[in-house]
Amino acid sequence: MTSEPAAADGPAVMHIGEVATRTELSLRSLRHWDEVGLLRPSGRTDGGFRLYTESDVEKILVIRRMKPLGFTLEQMSAAMRDLETVRDPAAADRHDVARERLVGILADAGERREKLERQLGMADEFIDLLGQQLS
Repeated sequence: MTSEPAAADGPAVMHIGEVATRTELSLRSLRHWDEVGLLRPSGRTDGGFRLYTESDVEKILVIRRMKPLGFTLEQMSAAMRDLETVRDPAAADRHDVARERLVGILADAGERREKLERQLGMADEFIDLLGQQLS
């Protein structure tokens, strides 16, 4: 599906199919994230179809990058709320607390990445070993 302009003063919007293609996620994942409140689309058509903005796509891509690290839906949701808080000038009184939690998530993400890197190394060793046995 193609992008449709929103109101004359609003951002362009996309239907779920285009967002799924752009983000390389399934329609099912996007619908599930909406249903559990992880990421709600910015709007809906009169017929109830989800409408996403570029800002929504950026948020989806953040979540997509967290998934391989094994974060839970709750952890991803908390991170997204904290990211929204630090971007919101009206929430300046909550910036420090949100930043502190995000620093913790950053450290956790680094540890998770290191673990994945070790696992990838073991997978490479297995592939090499198996390749040697078959040659």
